[in-house]
Amino acid sequence: MRFLRLVLSTVLLAGVLTPPARAAERQENAVTSQTFRNPVNPSADPSLMFYGGKYYVATTRGDRIGIWSSPSLATLLVQPEQVVWRDSDPSRNTQMWAPAFRHVGGRWYIYYTASDGVDANHRMYVLESAGDDPLGPYSFKAKIADFGEYAIDGEPITVNGQQYFVWTGPGRGQGGPAQLYIVRMSNPWTATGDRVAIPADGGCSEVREGPTPLYGATRTFLTYSTCDTGKPDYQLWMTSIANGADPMVASNWVQTAGPIFSRNDETGVWGPGHHSFFKSPDGTEDWIAYHGKNTSTYTYDFRTTRVQKITWNADGTPNLGRPLAAGATQDLPSGDPGSSNYWINDTDTTVEYAGNWSSGSGCGNQCFWGNDHWSGETNATATIQFTGTRAALLSVADTGNGIAAISVDGGPEQRIDYYSSIRVGEQLMYISPTLAAGAHTLKVRVTGDKNPASGGTVISLDRIEVY
Repeated sequence: MRFLRLVLSTVLLAGVLTPPARAAERQENAVTSQTFRNPVNPSADPSLMFYGGKYYVATTRGDRIGIWSSPSLATLLVQPEQVVWRDSDPSRNTQMWAPAFRHVGGRWYIYYTASDGVDANHRMYVLESAGDDPLGPYSFKAKIADFGEYAIDGEPITVNGQQYFVWTGPGRGQGGPAQLYIVRMSNPWTATGDRVAIPADGGCSEVREGPTPLYGATRTFLTYSTCDTGKPDYQLWMTSIANGADPMVASNWVQTAGPIFSRNDETGVWGPGHHSFFKSPDGTEDWIAYHGKNTSTYTYDFRTTRVQKITWNADGTPNLGRPLAAGATQDLPSGDPGSSNYWINDTDTTVEYAGNWSSGSGCGNQCFWGNDHWSGETNATATIQFTGTRAALLSVADTGNGIAAISVDGGPEQRIDYYSSIRVGEQLMYISPTLAAGAHTLKVRVTGDKNPASGGTVISLDRIEVY
């Protein structure tokens, strides 16, 4: 089975799995329960970690700090959001972005960006937990690294055993989030002394944001995002400092030439960035969590959290590889307990179509396995038989899409709008309620209705994730 998994992974990356191989992989997934597919969360700017037997991820939510948790990475996507912080102070209770976890002295700290609704007024803040639970409860602790100007995306970094704080502020003469800064910390909520600007290339002048550390054997690497996050060319760059060198001396930082993680047109992933790193449950592997989009259109929407394993080069530098397709099947991190999750493709025999449906590969890498089914005929249905406790539908959203009615086991229908102002693939459209373990039937019906912005009533069926 180990050999089969390796072969399947190799062929998968080439994008040419044959139908028998798909069936073999699906059977293996159900038996070994040690694989997963992206996304693992429908939001952006992830801070993801494994602690105390569970994965935790926090992402940008705008008006709150929310966390999702799961014992397996494979089931993280369908877990409920647990809101751990809302703020009544109007100076900092909106445009809340990019929360980042840190564990210090038996307490958790969440560093985040917030404003009063005016972007220029963004500053950095920190919450403190009451105890050792990453889900809190939390209380407001402090504003941090406030130098009287725009500040976003901050988090601590450890160099030579000393804590520092790194964040994004205005670039000199450029404005906007175009400069990385560092300052010493005296405790988890207090920055002390003057700041220093860290030189940071990026292939564009727009942003240097989301700095996050990665620790190697002889160097500390500071990785960060560059270019507007709405662009397909949003990407990761890196600078580093040798162990023993003073991070408050700008010239001690050594720039890596060129991006270390960028768009992959072949797999249909654009704008990969604003990331975090985490260890596998057994501590033997390094992984990256990042957001990416399944569209090359300039947009801030449709950013979803994905994860993949990273490796290390012989010279001690990290190798992040290339972004994998959203539907690429990956082995779970080492030590992950696994899950009984598996996937169903729209072409599988467990899907029964009634009415007029079309299918094809015109959607290319925006679809799972390069194909999907679609219909705009009122009351056409797709019925999916699955065995598990939950099912999630990931499909194309498009300008000509309408409203679907989805039901489970003959129960009441839930209306889901498949319209989007741009075409984008493998979007999470629906998650079923939690069901009793066993066989179930999920039905998708074309209603013939659409919202006024849509040009049609088409519904797409692409990937079904079963849990």
